[in-house]
Amino acid sequence: MDSIVKDPVYVTGHQNPDTDSIVSAIAYAALRNALGDREYVAARLGNVSDETQRVLDKFDAEPPVLISNVRTQVRDLVFDTPPAMDRSVTIFHAWETMKQGDGAPSVIPVVEDDGSLYGMLTTGDIATHSMKNVDAPHVDNVPVYNLLSVLEGQIVNQPAGIPEELSGDVIIAVPTAHEGMLFNNPNSIVVCGQQADMVRHALDIGVKAVVICQADVSEEFRNDTSETLIITSPLSAYRTARMINLALPIDRICAAENLKVFHLDDYLDDVKDVLLNSRYRAYPILDENDKVVGTMGRYHMIRPKRKRVVLVDHNELSQTVPGLSEAEVLGIIDHHRLADIQTTGPIFFRNEVLGSTATIISGMYQEKGIMPSKKIAGLLCSAIISDTVMFKSPTCTPHDKVIAERMARIAEVTLEEVGNTVFAGADLSKPVDELIFTDFKEFLIADHKLGIGQVTCLNSDELLSRQDEMLAAMKARKEDRGYDYILIMLTDVLKEGTELLYIGDDQTITNAYGQPAANNAVFLPHVMSRKKQIVPRLSELWG
Repeated sequence: MDSIVKDPVYVTGHQNPDTDSIVSAIAYAALRNALGDREYVAARLGNVSDETQRVLDKFDAEPPVLISNVRTQVRDLVFDTPPAMDRSVTIFHAWETMKQGDGAPSVIPVVEDDGSLYGMLTTGDIATHSMKNVDAPHVDNVPVYNLLSVLEGQIVNQPAGIPEELSGDVIIAVPTAHEGMLFNNPNSIVVCGQQADMVRHALDIGVKAVVICQADVSEEFRNDTSETLIITSPLSAYRTARMINLALPIDRICAAENLKVFHLDDYLDDVKDVLLNSRYRAYPILDENDKVVGTMGRYHMIRPKRKRVVLVDHNELSQTVPGLSEAEVLGIIDHHRLADIQTTGPIFFRNEVLGSTATIISGMYQEKGIMPSKKIAGLLCSAIISDTVMFKSPTCTPHDKVIAERMARIAEVTLEEVGNTVFAGADLSKPVDELIFTDFKEFLIADHKLGIGQVTCLNSDELLSRQDEMLAAMKARKEDRGYDYILIMLTDVLKEGTELLYIGDDQTITNAYGQPAANNAVFLPHVMSRKKQIVPRLSELWG
């Protein structure tokens, strides 16, 4: 993909995709995007075969994006995106953000300088901190810079040195009947009004700071060079005393240990239990780089936004993308039998008796008045030739050939040229699993579970040199996945037939295809199609 598409509609073929499946996804997504639906993205559910890669390379096309499922993820939720605040931000600033009214966050993620999570701050954290300081107001290591900010204040004297932080009891100074002064502790931050005797006493005992509220400062105090800071503030004495505690950074009071976090790629089913059984209002959401992107709570799960998909070249659950029940199916375009995919409402469904899904989509370009590009036309022509085995498959119709010829003209290629690219031959150096299971589909017929793979080639004899390896891999796949039968079609374009390898009983194969089968192999002349010649005959036998 050239760029990230927000909330895409995935157009995907079946598992273990063949050329028709890959090209149909690319071409249909391109058609919808040409019509202005820019969110359509071609997808695939498995690796690209050698044949398909040759086709993509010939027409300079990229393979669709690989997806593993369409289950609902955290990224699909409409989660909250409160401001993520740096851990040095003052409690006062965080509180001002939280009290803005409807829609204001009650939970704020606290982050490091690089955007990674440090902690979570709630209104309850601020309330608890404020209540603790009602009876005996005290601050430890409040940054002077923060203090000046929340008090709207400034240092007005000439102290011997300005400390980075201040600590001490917060005292509102008032006269007393006995000693004249209420405070005698030098480890104090004194708040007073226009009371010169109070300020002078504070300087004499060497308090950490004096905050003079709503009053001018005499030249005497402006010229003071002691270690006590003299700060002016336009706030009242009572508000100043409260604000000093709110000048602390939020990392002092937020929760920072044993945090439970979720990631954008987490599945909703996996986080549901944590959310439903928790007492916390919100949890942080992190991206793939562990940077904070939002928060989520239980109420976000009420109506999750489901992924949207269009299925091409299949309509069977066993062949489709995992998690389809959690997605919204917008449409199906196929040329196979009707199977078992169900939807919650009506959708666009197009199924035609043609040799290739690419033929259907080529026709849709014409219906919409859109001329496919040379690239798309070349891909569509290749897919039709592949799925119809150069028009020799019994599934092929005259319309398939007409459309293939039209696409070839647009792409400025010949059918023979495309055919040579499609059927260049299998790479015998590849592991046997990649050779025989790349184009592999699962079927359930009358309680029989079977898997059928197909390799289209120009010389099946070369492939049969690895017959023993293939049968061993087929037997292992059958036992591992609980199949009743495994069949691999080595479809030879030049022989116009299929060497069928199978793991199962000989008599079933003989009865189904009318050829004596033995030793896990049989040649089936004129058999080129999995869907029209292999599957139907088993359905008739077991039906």
